Amino acid sequence: MERNNTRQHHLFKKTVIGAVISALLIVFDQLTKYWAITGLKDKPAFVIWDGVFELRYLENRGASFGILQNQKWSLVIFTMLVLVVLIYFFVKKIPDERRFFFLNAITVLIFSGAVGNLIDRLARNYVVDFFYFCLIDFPIFNVADIYVVTAAILLIILGLFYYKDEDWEMIMPSGKKSAKQ
Repeated sequence: MERNNTRQHHLFKKTVIGAVISALLIVFDQLTKYWAITGLKDKPAFVIWDGVFELRYLENRGASFGILQNQKWSLVIFTMLVLVVLIYFFVKKIPDERRFFFLNAITVLIFSGAVGNLIDRLARNYVVDFFYFCLIDFPIFNVADIYVVTAAILLIILGLFYYKDEDWEMIMPSGKKSAKQ
């Protein structure tokens, strides 16, 4: 009984900390977008490093790299489904153990980025983008996108070099019995 209470306490603590960090990340994302709207909209690009990086206002009515233009409701529904899956994995599947700290952090980053862009889609009918690497003509992006891309890169690196098959089995059991059983 005491072990179950301890587990519930750790889950509650993990969830509260994840929610607070996510809220802070979302607020930061929204503040940067507000700044972009008030400081960059209808103005020439603000050059940070000539020929390399600038701040340029863009209203993105699609998803990454401009795909699914003007498909607001498809993107909203897809995002909501992703958010439900992320919450489920964060609360029910990813263990509250030190070894899984990074996986929990990745989930919070993806959640925060998805919510940040979802807020834009619902409130404005477009996502505010403003970071532009003109040196490589990379698509214009925002802070929420940085959260998601950073999380994806970390997930790949950790999946290749840190987490083992046993770790993934704890999160997503395959149902296979070992040969020894």
